[in-house]
Amino acid sequence: MSPKLRAIAVGGTIAGALDILFAISFAAYGGRTADWLLQTVATGLLGEDAYAGGWAAAFLGLAGHFAMSYGWATLFVTVASRVPRLIEKPVMYGLLFGTLVFFTMRLVILPLSAFPYPVSFKPLSAGLDLLSHLFFFGVPIALAAAKNLRRVSA
Repeated sequence: MSPKLRAIAVGGTIAGALDILFAISFAAYGGRTADWLLQTVATGLLGEDAYAGGWAAAFLGLAGHFAMSYGWATLFVTVASRVPRLIEKPVMYGLLFGTLVFFTMRLVILPLSAFPYPVSFKPLSAGLDLLSHLFFFGVPIALAAAKNLRRVSA
């Protein structure tokens, strides 16, 4: 496996897993189930019909979540392979990348999808979601990119 592909696979998998586990935990704290959270992710594709789709819709939500995670990882690794300073300070650039992902998801992706709710920035949920995107999403992708892309330049 090439270093770029390894960086995408490792970073996307770790970031996707940490982010969705955080989201499921936060939903559980609010009294919701894992299948409800994953169906909510699937509403981006199916709209409110996702809630009637059972575990099939939940699986679609999980698959969609990881597809987005690998897509974001691909973007970071592609840019980092062309801009080497991104892998010199992966934590800093991972935090910036996580911020970019958070705002792009909330201000562009969700509004353009079939997501049936207005996007909000309620302090607790938005703050925790931002922290999740910073530390559980952006940083793991940047660290995976740094580890694997340094091998290419060494």
